[in-house]
Amino acid sequence: MAIIGLDVGDKHIGVAMAVGNVAVPVAVIVRTEEADDLERIAVLARDYETEIIVIGLPRSMDGTVGAQARLVLDFAKSLSNRIDTPIEMCDERLTTVMANRLMQESGTKRKKRKANIDAMAAAVILQAYIDGATKSSD
Repeated sequence: MAIIGLDVGDKHIGVAMAVGNVAVPVAVIVRTEEADDLERIAVLARDYETEIIVIGLPRSMDGTVGAQARLVLDFAKSLSNRIDTPIEMCDERLTTVMANRLMQESGTKRKKRKANIDAMAAAVILQAYIDGATKSSD
């Protein structure tokens, strides 16, 4: 089963894919027009025969849905209107911090971390989803 994970931000969209039960960072999409961003994701989903797209939901630390989370929910709704692939939301609080720490611990240089942080954050989001899905199916 192909699963794509997305970390949707204002300037970039981090993309990760599941390889077995492991999420790996794939790409960073530089945001342009929303229609173009949606089309790029639709093409990825089609090319990889994706069965689920997992999108990180940036809730506030207290768990509420703030302005940024509403923007991501709107993006997810627009994407769901464009493709048939099911979309699931996954709490993404502190994923960028975790992604940065993972890259730092692996020895990734600061410049490379900055260029790839969104894809790594998408991988962290997707891995959390996979781990949760695996646990609930045990």
